[in-house]
Amino acid sequence: MIDRATIDRIYAAANIVDIVSDYVTLKKKGMNYQACCPFHNEKTPSFVVSPSKGVFKCFGCGKGGNAVTFVMEQENVSYPEALKMVAKRYGIQVEEREQTEEDVRRNNDRESMFALNGWASEYFSKYLTGNPEGKSIGYSYFSQKRGFTDATIRKFGLGFCSASGDAMVEAALSAGYKQEYLLSTGLAFKRENDGRLRDRFRDRVIFPVHNISGRVVAFGGRTLRTDKSVAKYQNSPESEIYSKKRELYGLYFAKKAIQQLDFAIMVEGYTDVISMHQAGVENVVSSSGTSLTVEQIQLLHRFTRNITVIYDGDSAGIKASLRGIDLILKEGMNVRVVLLPEPEDPDSFARSHTAEQVQQYIRENEEDFLTFKAKLMLSEAGQDPIKRSEVINDMVRSIVQIPDSIQRSVFIKECARIMDVDENVLVSEVARKRAMAMGDRESEEFIRRQQSQIRRQQSAVPEIPSAVASASKNLSAGSSPDALEYELVKYLLKSGHKNFELQEGRNIVEINIAEEIFRNLDADQITFSDPVYAEILATYRQLWQESGVGVEISVQHFINHINPDVCNKTVEILTSDDNYVASELWRKKDVHIESESEILSVGVPKAIMLYRSKVVERMIAAIHSRLGDDTLSDEQQGEMVMQLDRLNQVKLAIAKEIQRLIL
Repeated sequence: MIDRATIDRIYAAANIVDIVSDYVTLKKKGMNYQACCPFHNEKTPSFVVSPSKGVFKCFGCGKGGNAVTFVMEQENVSYPEALKMVAKRYGIQVEEREQTEEDVRRNNDRESMFALNGWASEYFSKYLTGNPEGKSIGYSYFSQKRGFTDATIRKFGLGFCSASGDAMVEAALSAGYKQEYLLSTGLAFKRENDGRLRDRFRDRVIFPVHNISGRVVAFGGRTLRTDKSVAKYQNSPESEIYSKKRELYGLYFAKKAIQQLDFAIMVEGYTDVISMHQAGVENVVSSSGTSLTVEQIQLLHRFTRNITVIYDGDSAGIKASLRGIDLILKEGMNVRVVLLPEPEDPDSFARSHTAEQVQQYIRENEEDFLTFKAKLMLSEAGQDPIKRSEVINDMVRSIVQIPDSIQRSVFIKECARIMDVDENVLVSEVARKRAMAMGDRESEEFIRRQQSQIRRQQSAVPEIPSAVASASKNLSAGSSPDALEYELVKYLLKSGHKNFELQEGRNIVEINIAEEIFRNLDADQITFSDPVYAEILATYRQLWQESGVGVEISVQHFINHINPDVCNKTVEILTSDDNYVASELWRKKDVHIESESEILSVGVPKAIMLYRSKVVERMIAAIHSRLGDDTLSDEQQGEMVMQLDRLNQVKLAIAKEIQRLIL
């Protein structure tokens, strides 16, 4: 377990803007930063990072938290693991107490697999440069044939696996790594005839695959043999830590350059990426020879909306890959294409040109994807009317994917010009196909936009507000216990140190909010049923008792709470838009706006009374259910009837108080 002092140091050092920027492209907006949410697919940014509060919040999907819980979500790791990752980023030493047996059992397979992959990557790298076999075969291939420098080889962790067949397996077992993880990571496989473990990547040069945070999740191995019966590439199988469709090779090394330049270059293979980086063009990634997936595109979308795809001059797979690029259009991204001169590929072109020459060639030769596609397909169709109509239909299928209506309109116009087709025909066909493909969703989106516009128009017309009504509009006798616990916690976190005025007879008295909440809960010996709200309540009570009545309790105690659920719920409460802020316009017009104290004097007592009412109802229901038990003695039943009578009197008194508060 990590001690509290270390956790506090981690939170003190963590800069949420820096950490979130490793995964998402943030743009400054006022005092905060904004981006499209990395947790759900959206086109209009609703994800906000507040550096002053140290929190993030998506107002679309509702996710929120701090720097550590963000890493938890992104990396799919536990809270302690996320703490260690953030600590490592800031050079904070994490000391843990000796693990108990229960702690060891909780150690999940993912961390063991990550640890093994990290070790294997280092093993392959050392074997490449420190072993005669690795030097003569692997190192000479990288340095002489590919022209990679020692710095490039180290940067990408390139390596070599021995041809012996089990050298890596034996070394891993000797180092204490378990057989089950060698199999689950795919580093080894079990031979059928004798059950022995063998190296999956034997006699191959190694390309480690890093995830977005730099951890090794898989490997690619290339054979240097000319034997056609041997597969050229051998890749790690899918595992708990590796999903091929969710990773882009080189993204870890490219993400900063992509953010700075606001576009990514997409190439085909490992060496294409590495050679481009070595040439000084670093905003380059690869799908590793497979078709692009939605997950890969969404991953890239965090850093930019612009992709330039580079095709080999003699690539025979251009046409086959075009359909996959339609997915990029569907995600609302801009796609441009560069065709290299024959017989160049990105690897050879980067090795024979400087970074400036590569960048200049891209600028001068890139064209939008649809124009490129139209020219390519029309050159094959010639004047054949049937083939030309197939090309037009194919172009329409691509345009249909574009979510932005203005961009669709521009491409329809351009397509009509290139294809020499009536623009109205294309407009009609695109609309028909979108209706068929999207169903009612597009209509719902249109209605949503219209309703949003109406709301904006209505909000522009000033109306005399009622702040007291706003303070209590969400609470009623039908509110659930969870909703009421939420309200009470909200009052504590936002205003627990403040006072509100309450009339007692002819006198006006000031009452502290936290004291009033705790007094009423203690009077009925009430505890919250929701465990997260209960933990917030307990933490606040302890801090309140230590600090004294009227002292403001910092929300950072809850934002940086050791329980991630407390953090997330706190952020949700603090970012909820449920407080009415009086307009200076009405103050200038001498229209009375209730003060915060007036709002609290209604909201707090009402929330307390409604919650007490719910608890009493629950107790009454529990007694009713027990009264039917034949095993109870007459004395027990009589006592329960008396309890029921007392509770009904309390219920009646609370009901009268609630009615008074509402009126």
